[in-house]
Amino acid sequence: MAKKIFTFRGFKLDEIKKMKAEEFANLLPSRPRRSLLRGRSEKQAKFMAKIEKAQAGEKVKLYTHCRDTIITPEMLDLTVHVYNGKEYVKVKIIPEMLGHYLSEFSLTRTRVRHGMPGIGATKSSLYIPLK
Repeated sequence: MAKKIFTFRGFKLDEIKKMKAEEFANLLPSRPRRSLLRGRSEKQAKFMAKIEKAQAGEKVKLYTHCRDTIITPEMLDLTVHVYNGKEYVKVKIIPEMLGHYLSEFSLTRTRVRHGMPGIGATKSSLYIPLK
């Protein structure tokens, strides 16, 4: 059985990597397309400069607070640390993430896990003698 080849809106991965930013933006849904065509903020531009250095082979730490950055083909195969409000979450960029925001992959809320009932669970259970 042949391995499935990744395509994004009918284009193969190597074709997407060769596209200009405007061409890639035209493949995206309306919200990220408008965001990319409007231009990047200063923080996003600095982060993209770091990504270009990392693509060139330099050793660069890719940490960012820019959760609203859209994942573009330049970011593929990189590991980015995205801040979630408490810590940096390591995100490995894969082709299936193209067109999504970085924030979608570093969740800000964790699942609540309550303690187990038992000794110390209530004030009255503190005084139960241990067996």
